[in-house]
Amino acid sequence: MSQYERPNIAQMQGYASGEQPEDGRSIKLNTNENPYPPSPRVAAALASFATEQLRIYPQPDARLLRQAIAEHHNISIESVVITHAGDEALRLAITTFVPPDGVVASTEPTYSLYPVLAQIQGASMFTQALSADWSLPSDFAAKVNAAGAQLTCVVNPHAPSGYFTAIEQLRELANDLTGVLLVDEAYADFVDTQDATDATGLVGERDNVLVLRTFSKGYSLAGLRLGYLLGHPSLIQPILEKTRDSYNVDAISQAVGLASIQDQDYAQQTWVAVRKDREVLAGGLHALGFSVAASQTNFLLAKAPEGAVAESLYLSLKASGILVRYFATPRLRDSLRITVGTPEQNAQLLEQLKILLKN
Repeated sequence: MSQYERPNIAQMQGYASGEQPEDGRSIKLNTNENPYPPSPRVAAALASFATEQLRIYPQPDARLLRQAIAEHHNISIESVVITHAGDEALRLAITTFVPPDGVVASTEPTYSLYPVLAQIQGASMFTQALSADWSLPSDFAAKVNAAGAQLTCVVNPHAPSGYFTAIEQLRELANDLTGVLLVDEAYADFVDTQDATDATGLVGERDNVLVLRTFSKGYSLAGLRLGYLLGHPSLIQPILEKTRDSYNVDAISQAVGLASIQDQDYAQQTWVAVRKDREVLAGGLHALGFSVAASQTNFLLAKAPEGAVAESLYLSLKASGILVRYFATPRLRDSLRITVGTPEQNAQLLEQLKILLKN
């Protein structure tokens, strides 16, 4: 620890990323990437990108990409800000709306970056345990308001369970909260619940709702780091004009993002494929004795069969070249979070689990 380090930084633990193997052989089912490649238009955009453009700064507010996203969601461009992945969107929301010594609220469990960003800001973190079925508790808004939270982050569909909260409940939550509600829709593209509606409609209804989206999952661009926030112009304006870094999105990312968002036919094909693969994988896990939570994401939370130890399965899979995610927390230590891979990857996972469970 350096003597110059801020006390709150010295006392905190940083975010623990999922393992990123470099051997080129591992089956990677641990960080919820899309198993299918990005749109062919991405390759075309990269091939046609003039390197001469790298000599000058990019478009400061990514206006062309903002406009395309606004049209995609049928909202005004003033309700869109582009960010360096969803993680920067979270950092900007906390920086803009939560003062030092303020409060960020969420559920337990939730995305583990939230408390890290709160600590960096010098804010405290309030969490409330989800119900047994992973739904929001009925008194969540009241508890959050009592804690004095300026920002409440809700992942929907939820990570790591995959549970989907209906828009009516999110609308009620936004109405009841005294602070800003950020709906983290990193996995929204994989939802197939009948009559499901994402939270983007709340942007036009409420002045205290932010919706986070990312290109990492649905558009297969996790390696690019590109995301965006949607919200009432009064929420977006201070982020866009005050707290956002100058030129926060590079020219290549802007070009690739534009190519991706404009190829909805291809993107939706991958989403449909992931949904089908998800059902097949869930069925295979059930057949092996796992209890699998209903998921509207590109991953499954699978509780280990009776007599099996989740951590041991995780380590044995890793030794065989298959990576999944294990969380050593009270509510999750009996489960594995498994990203939906290609049909071939999923089949290899199931075959290896079958061998391990026999031993």
